[in-house]
Amino acid sequence: MKRGKVRRIQVLAVLLLAATLAWSGCAKKEEPKAPYKIGGIFAITGRASFLGEPERNSIELLAEQINAQGGVNGHPIELVIYDTEGDATKAVLNASKLIEKDNVLAIVGPSLSGTTLAVVPIAEKAQVPLVSCAASVKITIPVKKWVFKTPQTDVMAVAKIYEYLKGQGTQKIAVLSVSNAFGDSGRQQLLKQASDNGYEIVADEKFGPKDTDMTPQLTKIRSLQPEAIICWGTNPGPAVIAKNMRQLGIEIPLFQSHGVASRKFIQLAGEAANGVILPTGKILVAGSLSDDDPQKSTLLQYISDYEAKYKMAVSGFGGYSWDGLQILAQALEKAGADRAKIRDEIEKISGYVGISGIFRFSPQDHNGLNKEEAFVVVKIVNGDWQIIQ
Repeated sequence: MKRGKVRRIQVLAVLLLAATLAWSGCAKKEEPKAPYKIGGIFAITGRASFLGEPERNSIELLAEQINAQGGVNGHPIELVIYDTEGDATKAVLNASKLIEKDNVLAIVGPSLSGTTLAVVPIAEKAQVPLVSCAASVKITIPVKKWVFKTPQTDVMAVAKIYEYLKGQGTQKIAVLSVSNAFGDSGRQQLLKQASDNGYEIVADEKFGPKDTDMTPQLTKIRSLQPEAIICWGTNPGPAVIAKNMRQLGIEIPLFQSHGVASRKFIQLAGEAANGVILPTGKILVAGSLSDDDPQKSTLLQYISDYEAKYKMAVSGFGGYSWDGLQILAQALEKAGADRAKIRDEIEKISGYVGISGIFRFSPQDHNGLNKEEAFVVVKIVNGDWQIIQ
């Protein structure tokens, strides 16, 4: 055989080997895994944007972090987020769109008790896991198969306030609640637990979500001489009440719900915020927690990451959606892209240390929190939060 022909054969063999290796490498290369699509419905704009905006921000931040670490079993998280504007009709439309058009595996939100309660029947009928960011105990009690929630309940918040008042020897209480789902649910708990604990409700007044002056209610309350006033609502109403009390010279202790547990309340109420007492998740006082508190490191990391990215103060409300996606990520890791299995795995999660507390779900408990771990009582002093219990 001629040397030139041998050379050509050698070259062809080398080329054939290279092509074979290249084909083999391509054959072994894995295709990108399909994303896990998660829906979010929050009150990003409108009167409840102080809830929805940090919830939107937090879930996006966490999805970025999960995806930067390789996703869930190699599957990236893909978020589809809609703005309810705090409106129940829009929440229903958004939820239906997420389920029917976007084909999400689960939904985090809505932000409000009223919008959540409007969406619950849709999630139940479609058999899609819903992890609410709203407070009302009615969301998870009685238990709905497909519905969970991450915020502490109003049952716990009321119990925490009454536990504190018992230590103060208080007996006569005035209740002032907002006329919406959150206020109505809290009011029911205030009245029920007062009866259970021997407190006397001397006044039971209401105000509208858009009211800008509550002096008539407060003037009536003052005449009945309660030893404490408990306001149940979300901003801006509770801030108006704090200001009205100062304007009227009412020095009765004012208690607020965990619905105002953010810097926004202090900004709205100004000097009148000082002296207000409320139950709150530990995030507002994370730096003051003891080093052996199991939530402290989680809270401080979340605060650091959030404030570094968004250049604004964190709020506990954003923690609701953060916990929601963390819980779903844990369920997805075991269940994969199966709605029914995701639901089952959420129900098994126990010991997850989150922003709102330590979650221990069960078939009987779709909130998974308790007031001892999830709440502290704080007082606003010089425009800042101080733990008092």
